[in-house]
Amino acid sequence: MTGSEGKTTSKLGLGAAWAMAVGGMVGGGIFSALGVVLEIAGPWAPLSFLLAGIVALITAINYARLARTFGEGGGAFTFLREIKRDASAGALSWVLLVGYTLTIGVYAFTFGHYLAHTLGLGGVTSRVAGVAVVAALVGVNLLGVGHAAWFEIVSVWGKLVILIGLAAIGLVRGSTERLFEAGGSSGSGYFGAIAGAAVVFMAYEGFQLLAYDYEDMRDPDRTLMHAVVLAVGVVIVVYLVMTVGSVMLVGAPQIIDQKEISLAVVGQRALGTSGMVLAGVAAVLSTGSAINATIFATARLAKLVADDGELPGVFAKENARGMPVGSILAIGAGGATLAAVGSLTRLVEAASLAFLVTFAIVNALSALEIKRRRWLGWTGCVLAGGAAIVLSVRLVQEAWWVLAVFGAIVVAAFALRPLVRRSNRN
Repeated sequence: MTGSEGKTTSKLGLGAAWAMAVGGMVGGGIFSALGVVLEIAGPWAPLSFLLAGIVALITAINYARLARTFGEGGGAFTFLREIKRDASAGALSWVLLVGYTLTIGVYAFTFGHYLAHTLGLGGVTSRVAGVAVVAALVGVNLLGVGHAAWFEIVSVWGKLVILIGLAAIGLVRGSTERLFEAGGSSGSGYFGAIAGAAVVFMAYEGFQLLAYDYEDMRDPDRTLMHAVVLAVGVVIVVYLVMTVGSVMLVGAPQIIDQKEISLAVVGQRALGTSGMVLAGVAAVLSTGSAINATIFATARLAKLVADDGELPGVFAKENARGMPVGSILAIGAGGATLAAVGSLTRLVEAASLAFLVTFAIVNALSALEIKRRRWLGWTGCVLAGGAAIVLSVRLVQEAWWVLAVFGAIVVAAFALRPLVRRSNRN
Protein backbone atom coordinates (compact mmCIF):
# COMPACT_ATOMS: atom_id res chain seq x y z
CA MET A 1 0.00 0.00 0.00
CA THR A 2 1.05 3.59 -0.49
CA GLY A 3 0.41 6.07 2.24
CA SER A 4 -0.36 5.50 5.91
CA GLU A 5 -4.06 5.99 5.44
CA GLY A 6 -4.26 3.14 2.93
CA LYS A 7 -2.41 0.83 5.27
CA THR A 8 -4.62 1.58 8.21
CA THR A 9 -7.92 1.03 6.44
CA SER A 10 -6.83 -2.28 4.91
CA LYS A 11 -5.56 -3.95 8.10
CA LEU A 12 -6.98 -7.42 8.80
CA GLY A 13 -9.04 -7.82 11.95
CA LEU A 14 -9.78 -11.12 13.74
CA GLY A 15 -12.75 -11.95 11.50
CA ALA A 16 -10.87 -11.44 8.25
CA ALA A 17 -7.75 -13.23 9.53
CA TRP A 18 -9.85 -16.18 10.72
CA ALA A 19 -11.60 -16.32 7.35
CA MET A 20 -8.28 -16.32 5.49
CA ALA A 21 -7.03 -19.27 7.55
CA VAL A 22 -10.27 -21.27 7.26
CA GLY A 23 -10.45 -20.54 3.53
CA GLY A 24 -6.90 -21.80 3.08
CA MET A 25 -7.64 -25.01 4.94
CA VAL A 26 -11.15 -26.14 4.04
CA GLY A 27 -10.63 -25.66 0.32
CA GLY A 28 -8.02 -28.40 0.30
CA GLY A 29 -9.49 -30.61 3.00
CA ILE A 30 -12.86 -32.07 2.25
CA PHE A 31 -13.25 -31.22 -1.42
CA SER A 32 -9.75 -32.20 -2.51
CA ALA A 33 -8.60 -34.85 -0.05
CA LEU A 34 -11.61 -36.77 1.29
CA GLY A 35 -11.52 -39.49 -1.36
CA VAL A 36 -7.71 -39.69 -1.23
CA VAL A 37 -7.71 -40.19 2.56
CA LEU A 38 -10.53 -42.76 2.42
CA GLU A 39 -8.57 -44.66 -0.21
CA ILE A 40 -5.58 -44.85 2.14
CA ALA A 41 -7.18 -45.14 5.58
CA GLY A 42 -10.57 -46.70 4.87
CA PRO A 43 -12.76 -46.77 8.02
CA TRP A 44 -9.98 -45.00 9.91
CA ALA A 45 -10.26 -41.83 7.83
CA PRO A 46 -11.91 -39.77 10.63
CA LEU A 47 -8.97 -40.64 12.88
CA SER A 48 -6.61 -39.49 10.10
CA PHE A 49 -8.25 -36.06 10.01
CA LEU A 50 -8.19 -35.87 13.83
CA LEU A 51 -4.51 -36.82 14.13
CA ALA A 52 -3.50 -34.35 11.44
CA GLY A 53 -5.62 -31.69 13.11
CA ILE A 54 -3.95 -32.19 16.49
CA VAL A 55 -0.50 -31.75 14.97
CA ALA A 56 -1.74 -28.70 13.05
CA LEU A 57 -3.17 -27.15 16.23
CA ILE A 58 0.09 -27.63 18.13
CA THR A 59 2.03 -26.20 15.20
CA ALA A 60 -0.34 -23.24 14.86
CA ILE A 61 0.25 -22.31 18.48
CA ASN A 62 4.01 -22.54 17.98
CA TYR A 63 3.83 -20.42 14.82
CA ALA A 64 2.01 -17.70 16.75
CA ARG A 65 4.45 -17.92 19.67
CA LEU A 66 7.45 -17.55 17.38
CA ALA A 67 5.88 -14.66 15.46
CA ARG A 68 5.24 -12.89 18.76
CA THR A 69 8.80 -13.58 19.90
CA PHE A 70 10.45 -12.22 16.75
CA GLY A 71 7.80 -9.55 16.08
CA GLU A 72 7.94 -10.02 12.32
CA GLY A 73 5.98 -11.73 9.55
CA GLY A 74 7.38 -14.37 7.22
CA GLY A 75 6.82 -17.62 9.07
CA ALA A 76 9.51 -20.31 8.97
CA PHE A 77 11.74 -18.23 6.70
CA THR A 78 11.85 -15.34 9.15
CA PHE A 79 12.30 -17.60 12.16
CA LEU A 80 15.39 -19.29 10.65
CA ARG A 81 16.80 -15.98 9.49
CA GLU A 82 16.43 -14.48 12.97
CA ILE A 83 18.67 -17.21 14.44
CA LYS A 84 21.24 -16.61 11.66
CA ARG A 85 20.47 -19.74 9.64
CA ASP A 86 20.31 -17.82 6.38
CA ALA A 87 21.19 -20.69 4.03
CA SER A 88 18.63 -22.99 5.64
CA ALA A 89 16.04 -20.20 5.55
CA GLY A 90 16.61 -19.68 1.84
CA ALA A 91 16.36 -23.41 1.06
CA LEU A 92 13.21 -23.86 3.13
CA SER A 93 11.61 -20.86 1.44
CA TRP A 94 12.06 -22.57 -1.93
CA VAL A 95 10.43 -25.75 -0.58
CA LEU A 96 7.55 -23.73 0.86
CA LEU A 97 6.93 -21.78 -2.33
CA VAL A 98 6.83 -25.02 -4.31
CA GLY A 99 4.51 -26.52 -1.69
CA TYR A 100 2.12 -23.58 -1.92
CA THR A 101 2.21 -23.69 -5.71
CA LEU A 102 1.34 -27.39 -5.56
CA THR A 103 -1.51 -26.52 -3.21
CA ILE A 104 -2.90 -23.95 -5.64
CA GLY A 105 -2.71 -26.65 -8.29
CA VAL A 106 -4.76 -28.99 -6.07
CA TYR A 107 -7.40 -26.35 -5.41
CA ALA A 108 -7.66 -25.34 -9.05
CA PHE A 109 -7.82 -28.98 -10.18
CA THR A 110 -10.69 -29.57 -7.74
CA PHE A 111 -12.46 -26.35 -8.72
CA GLY A 112 -12.40 -27.30 -12.38
CA HIS A 113 -13.72 -30.82 -11.84
CA TYR A 114 -16.59 -29.71 -9.60
CA LEU A 115 -17.57 -26.90 -11.94
CA ALA A 116 -17.49 -29.12 -15.02
CA HIS A 117 -19.52 -31.83 -13.25
CA THR A 118 -22.12 -29.35 -12.02
CA LEU A 119 -22.57 -27.93 -15.51
CA GLY A 120 -22.72 -31.39 -17.09
CA LEU A 121 -19.47 -30.88 -18.97
CA GLY A 122 -16.40 -33.08 -19.09
CA GLY A 123 -13.11 -33.74 -20.76
CA VAL A 124 -10.83 -30.76 -21.14
CA THR A 125 -13.41 -28.35 -19.65
CA SER A 126 -12.37 -29.15 -16.09
CA ARG A 127 -8.73 -28.32 -16.83
CA VAL A 128 -9.62 -25.08 -18.62
CA ALA A 129 -11.83 -24.02 -15.69
CA GLY A 130 -9.00 -24.70 -13.24
CA VAL A 131 -6.62 -22.49 -15.18
CA ALA A 132 -9.27 -19.78 -15.57
CA VAL A 133 -10.05 -19.51 -11.86
CA VAL A 134 -6.38 -19.04 -11.01
CA ALA A 135 -6.13 -16.27 -13.60
CA ALA A 136 -9.23 -14.55 -12.19
CA LEU A 137 -8.00 -14.68 -8.59
CA VAL A 138 -4.57 -13.44 -9.57
CA GLY A 139 -6.47 -10.36 -10.76
CA VAL A 140 -8.36 -10.14 -7.45
CA ASN A 141 -5.10 -10.18 -5.51
CA LEU A 142 -3.55 -7.53 -7.72
CA LEU A 143 -6.37 -5.19 -6.67
CA GLY A 144 -5.26 -5.09 -3.03
CA VAL A 145 -5.78 -6.36 0.53
CA GLY A 146 -9.32 -5.08 1.03
CA HIS A 147 -10.72 -6.93 -1.96
CA ALA A 148 -9.04 -10.21 -0.94
CA ALA A 149 -10.27 -10.01 2.68
CA TRP A 150 -13.87 -9.23 1.63
CA PHE A 151 -13.87 -12.19 -0.76
CA GLU A 152 -12.65 -14.52 2.00
CA ILE A 153 -15.26 -13.53 4.58
CA VAL A 154 -18.19 -13.98 2.19
CA SER A 155 -17.03 -17.27 0.66
CA VAL A 156 -15.97 -18.89 3.94
CA TRP A 157 -19.32 -18.37 5.64
CA GLY A 158 -21.19 -19.52 2.55
CA LYS A 159 -19.33 -22.80 2.25
CA LEU A 160 -19.45 -23.55 5.98
CA VAL A 161 -23.25 -23.30 5.98
CA ILE A 162 -23.48 -25.68 3.00
CA LEU A 163 -20.96 -28.17 4.36
CA ILE A 164 -22.50 -28.36 7.81
CA GLY A 165 -25.95 -28.74 6.26
CA LEU A 166 -24.83 -31.72 4.12
CA ALA A 167 -23.06 -33.26 7.11
CA ALA A 168 -26.20 -32.98 9.22
CA ILE A 169 -28.26 -34.78 6.55
CA GLY A 170 -25.69 -37.56 6.43
CA LEU A 171 -25.60 -37.95 10.20
CA VAL A 172 -29.41 -38.09 10.44
CA ARG A 173 -30.27 -40.16 7.37
CA GLY A 174 -27.11 -42.24 6.84
CA SER A 175 -26.25 -45.74 7.99
CA THR A 176 -23.60 -46.35 10.65
CA GLU A 177 -22.81 -49.69 8.99
CA ARG A 178 -21.23 -47.83 6.07
CA LEU A 179 -18.59 -46.40 8.42
CA PHE A 180 -16.93 -49.80 8.64
CA GLU A 181 -16.80 -50.54 4.92
CA ALA A 182 -13.22 -50.59 3.69
CA GLY A 183 -14.31 -50.13 0.08
CA GLY A 184 -11.32 -49.75 -2.22
CA SER A 185 -8.95 -48.56 0.50
CA SER A 186 -5.36 -49.80 0.63
CA GLY A 187 -4.72 -49.11 4.31
CA SER A 188 -5.78 -50.91 7.45
CA GLY A 189 -5.68 -50.34 11.19
CA TYR A 190 -3.62 -47.69 12.90
CA PHE A 191 -0.95 -47.57 10.18
CA GLY A 192 -3.63 -46.74 7.64
CA ALA A 193 -4.83 -43.93 9.89
CA ILE A 194 -1.30 -42.56 10.29
CA ALA A 195 -0.60 -42.78 6.56
CA GLY A 196 -3.90 -41.00 5.86
CA ALA A 197 -3.00 -38.29 8.37
CA ALA A 198 0.37 -37.77 6.70
CA VAL A 199 -1.20 -37.40 3.26
CA VAL A 200 -3.92 -34.98 4.43
CA PHE A 201 -1.57 -32.43 6.00
CA MET A 202 -1.91 -30.06 3.07
CA ALA A 203 -5.54 -29.71 4.15
CA TYR A 204 -4.37 -27.93 7.31
CA GLU A 205 -1.61 -25.72 5.94
CA GLY A 206 -3.85 -22.68 5.55
CA PHE A 207 -3.33 -21.43 9.09
CA GLN A 208 0.37 -20.70 8.51
CA LEU A 209 -0.47 -18.31 5.70
CA LEU A 210 -1.39 -15.77 8.37
CA ALA A 211 2.20 -15.65 9.59
CA TYR A 212 3.09 -13.97 6.28
CA ASP A 213 0.33 -11.40 6.79
CA TYR A 214 1.60 -10.34 10.22
CA GLU A 215 2.18 -6.71 9.21
CA ASP A 216 -1.28 -6.55 7.60
CA MET A 217 -3.10 -7.29 10.88
CA ARG A 218 -4.49 -5.04 13.57
CA ASP A 219 -2.85 -5.90 16.92
CA PRO A 220 -0.96 -8.79 15.25
CA ASP A 221 0.27 -10.57 18.40
CA ARG A 222 -3.24 -11.01 19.73
CA THR A 223 -4.99 -11.43 16.36
CA LEU A 224 -2.63 -14.08 14.99
CA MET A 225 -2.83 -16.40 18.00
CA HIS A 226 -6.61 -16.16 18.32
CA ALA A 227 -7.20 -16.49 14.58
CA VAL A 228 -5.09 -19.61 14.03
CA VAL A 229 -6.35 -21.45 17.10
CA LEU A 230 -10.00 -20.70 16.31
CA ALA A 231 -9.52 -21.54 12.64
CA VAL A 232 -7.81 -24.90 13.21
CA GLY A 233 -10.36 -25.84 15.87
CA VAL A 234 -13.31 -25.09 13.59
CA VAL A 235 -11.74 -26.90 10.65
CA ILE A 236 -11.06 -30.06 12.69
CA VAL A 237 -14.74 -30.22 13.62
CA VAL A 238 -15.88 -29.56 10.04
CA TYR A 239 -13.58 -32.27 8.64
CA LEU A 240 -14.74 -34.83 11.18
CA VAL A 241 -18.47 -34.29 10.76
CA MET A 242 -18.18 -34.10 6.97
CA THR A 243 -16.14 -37.31 6.79
CA VAL A 244 -18.50 -39.24 9.04
CA GLY A 245 -21.67 -37.78 7.51
CA SER A 246 -20.47 -38.37 3.93
CA VAL A 247 -19.49 -41.99 4.51
CA MET A 248 -22.71 -42.72 6.40
CA LEU A 249 -24.75 -41.33 3.53
CA VAL A 250 -22.86 -42.63 0.47
CA GLY A 251 -20.29 -45.20 1.58
CA ALA A 252 -16.53 -45.25 1.09
CA PRO A 253 -16.43 -47.22 -2.21
CA GLN A 254 -18.38 -44.64 -4.20
CA ILE A 255 -16.48 -41.70 -2.68
CA ILE A 256 -13.16 -43.34 -3.54
CA ASP A 257 -14.33 -44.16 -7.06
CA GLN A 258 -15.26 -40.51 -7.70
CA LYS A 259 -12.76 -38.78 -5.40
CA GLU A 260 -12.32 -35.75 -7.69
CA ILE A 261 -16.01 -34.81 -7.11
CA SER A 262 -16.74 -36.73 -3.91
CA LEU A 263 -18.98 -34.16 -2.26
CA ALA A 264 -21.06 -33.68 -5.39
CA VAL A 265 -21.90 -37.37 -5.01
CA VAL A 266 -22.77 -36.77 -1.36
CA GLY A 267 -24.95 -33.78 -2.24
CA GLN A 268 -26.82 -35.73 -4.89
CA ARG A 269 -27.52 -38.58 -2.46
CA ALA A 270 -28.72 -36.08 0.16
CA LEU A 271 -30.94 -33.78 -1.91
CA GLY A 272 -30.98 -35.07 -5.49
CA THR A 273 -29.96 -32.76 -8.31
CA SER A 274 -30.35 -29.67 -6.13
CA GLY A 275 -27.96 -31.21 -3.61
CA MET A 276 -25.40 -31.90 -6.32
CA VAL A 277 -25.62 -28.28 -7.47
CA LEU A 278 -25.40 -27.04 -3.87
CA ALA A 279 -22.28 -29.11 -3.27
CA GLY A 280 -20.84 -27.82 -6.53
CA VAL A 281 -21.45 -24.23 -5.41
CA ALA A 282 -19.79 -24.98 -2.08
CA ALA A 283 -16.81 -26.52 -3.88
CA VAL A 284 -16.45 -23.50 -6.14
CA LEU A 285 -16.61 -21.13 -3.14
CA SER A 286 -14.29 -23.29 -1.07
CA THR A 287 -11.56 -23.90 -3.62
CA GLY A 288 -11.86 -20.35 -4.93
CA SER A 289 -11.30 -18.87 -1.48
CA ALA A 290 -8.44 -21.30 -0.86
CA ILE A 291 -6.68 -20.23 -4.07
CA ASN A 292 -7.24 -16.60 -3.13
CA ALA A 293 -5.90 -16.99 0.41
CA THR A 294 -2.87 -18.95 -0.77
CA ILE A 295 -1.91 -16.48 -3.51
CA PHE A 296 -2.52 -13.55 -1.15
CA ALA A 297 -0.11 -14.76 1.54
CA THR A 298 2.41 -16.72 -0.52
CA ALA A 299 3.15 -13.71 -2.69
CA ARG A 300 4.13 -11.83 0.45
CA LEU A 301 6.45 -14.65 1.45
CA ALA A 302 8.09 -14.58 -1.99
CA LYS A 303 8.54 -10.80 -1.78
CA LEU A 304 10.06 -11.09 1.69
CA VAL A 305 12.48 -13.76 0.49
CA ALA A 306 13.38 -11.68 -2.58
CA ASP A 307 13.93 -8.58 -0.42
CA ASP A 308 16.40 -10.67 1.58
CA GLY A 309 18.27 -11.62 -1.59
CA GLU A 310 17.27 -15.31 -1.66
CA LEU A 311 15.11 -14.99 -4.81
CA PRO A 312 15.59 -12.91 -8.00
CA GLY A 313 14.57 -9.28 -7.63
CA VAL A 314 11.58 -9.62 -9.96
CA PHE A 315 9.70 -11.33 -7.09
CA ALA A 316 9.96 -8.13 -5.03
CA LYS A 317 8.50 -5.74 -7.62
CA GLU A 318 5.20 -4.06 -6.62
CA ASN A 319 2.41 -2.46 -8.63
CA ALA A 320 0.82 0.93 -7.96
CA ARG A 321 -1.36 -0.60 -5.20
CA GLY A 322 1.65 -1.97 -3.35
CA MET A 323 0.96 -5.59 -4.32
CA PRO A 324 3.95 -7.87 -5.18
CA VAL A 325 3.01 -8.27 -8.83
CA GLY A 326 6.00 -10.39 -9.82
CA SER A 327 5.35 -12.92 -7.05
CA ILE A 328 1.60 -13.05 -7.66
CA LEU A 329 2.04 -13.69 -11.38
CA ALA A 330 4.75 -16.33 -10.92
CA ILE A 331 2.84 -18.27 -8.25
CA GLY A 332 -0.38 -18.07 -10.24
CA ALA A 333 1.32 -19.32 -13.40
CA GLY A 334 2.83 -22.28 -11.57
CA GLY A 335 -0.46 -23.25 -9.94
CA ALA A 336 -2.37 -22.97 -13.20
CA THR A 337 0.15 -25.19 -14.98
CA LEU A 338 -0.14 -27.90 -12.32
CA ALA A 339 -3.93 -27.76 -12.50
CA ALA A 340 -3.71 -28.31 -16.24
CA VAL A 341 -1.39 -31.33 -16.17
CA GLY A 342 -1.31 -32.80 -12.63
CA SER A 343 -3.15 -35.64 -10.89
CA LEU A 344 -5.02 -35.19 -7.60
CA THR A 345 -3.33 -37.85 -5.47
CA ARG A 346 0.25 -36.96 -6.38
CA LEU A 347 -0.34 -33.23 -5.97
CA VAL A 348 -1.83 -33.81 -2.50
CA GLU A 349 1.04 -36.09 -1.43
CA ALA A 350 3.81 -33.78 -2.67
CA ALA A 351 2.27 -30.70 -1.04
CA SER A 352 1.75 -32.55 2.26
CA LEU A 353 5.41 -33.59 2.39
CA ALA A 354 6.56 -29.98 1.97
CA PHE A 355 4.36 -28.80 4.81
CA LEU A 356 5.24 -31.68 7.14
CA VAL A 357 8.93 -30.84 6.81
CA THR A 358 8.14 -27.19 7.52
CA PHE A 359 5.93 -28.04 10.50
CA ALA A 360 8.66 -30.20 12.04
CA ILE A 361 11.26 -27.43 11.67
CA VAL A 362 9.01 -24.71 13.11
CA ASN A 363 8.07 -26.84 16.10
CA ALA A 364 11.74 -27.58 16.79
CA LEU A 365 12.56 -23.87 16.60
CA SER A 366 9.80 -23.12 19.09
CA ALA A 367 11.26 -25.64 21.52
CA LEU A 368 14.77 -24.21 21.11
CA GLU A 369 13.93 -20.49 21.19
CA ILE A 370 11.04 -20.25 23.69
CA LYS A 371 11.75 -21.52 27.19
CA ARG A 372 8.14 -21.66 28.33
CA ARG A 373 6.36 -24.93 27.44
CA ARG A 374 9.22 -26.41 25.44
CA TRP A 375 7.38 -29.72 25.48
CA LEU A 376 4.81 -28.26 23.10
CA GLY A 377 7.48 -27.61 20.48
CA TRP A 378 9.16 -30.99 20.83
CA THR A 379 5.82 -32.80 20.70
CA GLY A 380 4.90 -31.07 17.46
CA CYS A 381 8.36 -31.74 16.02
CA VAL A 382 8.22 -35.47 16.74
CA LEU A 383 4.68 -35.86 15.42
CA ALA A 384 5.24 -33.86 12.23
CA GLY A 385 8.63 -35.45 11.62
CA GLY A 386 7.20 -38.93 12.14
CA ALA A 387 4.39 -38.23 9.69
CA ALA A 388 6.93 -36.98 7.12
CA ILE A 389 8.81 -40.26 7.44
CA VAL A 390 5.61 -42.29 7.00
CA LEU A 391 4.70 -40.29 3.90
CA SER A 392 8.23 -40.66 2.50
CA VAL A 393 8.03 -44.45 2.91
CA ARG A 394 4.71 -44.43 1.07
CA LEU A 395 6.16 -42.32 -1.75
CA VAL A 396 9.18 -44.62 -2.08
CA GLN A 397 6.78 -47.51 -2.64
CA GLU A 398 4.34 -45.77 -4.98
CA ALA A 399 5.85 -42.58 -6.47
CA TRP A 400 9.60 -42.38 -5.88
CA TRP A 401 9.93 -39.60 -8.44
CA VAL A 402 8.02 -37.23 -6.12
CA LEU A 403 10.74 -37.64 -3.49
CA ALA A 404 13.40 -37.23 -6.18
CA VAL A 405 11.91 -33.90 -7.30
CA PHE A 406 11.59 -32.79 -3.66
CA GLY A 407 15.26 -33.55 -3.05
CA ALA A 408 16.30 -31.80 -6.24
CA ILE A 409 14.53 -28.62 -5.12
CA VAL A 410 16.42 -28.60 -1.83
CA VAL A 411 19.77 -29.21 -3.56
CA ALA A 412 19.04 -26.50 -6.14
CA ALA A 413 18.12 -24.03 -3.40
CA PHE A 414 21.52 -24.42 -1.76
CA ALA A 415 23.47 -24.66 -5.03
CA LEU A 416 21.90 -21.63 -6.75
CA ARG A 417 21.83 -19.42 -3.66
CA PRO A 418 25.25 -17.76 -4.31
CA LEU A 419 24.28 -17.02 -7.92
CA VAL A 420 20.96 -15.44 -6.92
CA ARG A 421 22.55 -13.29 -4.22
CA ARG A 422 25.33 -12.17 -6.57
CA SER A 423 22.77 -11.26 -9.23
CA ASN A 424 20.73 -9.21 -6.76
CA ARG A 425 23.82 -7.29 -5.63
CA ASN A 426 24.62 -6.41 -9.22
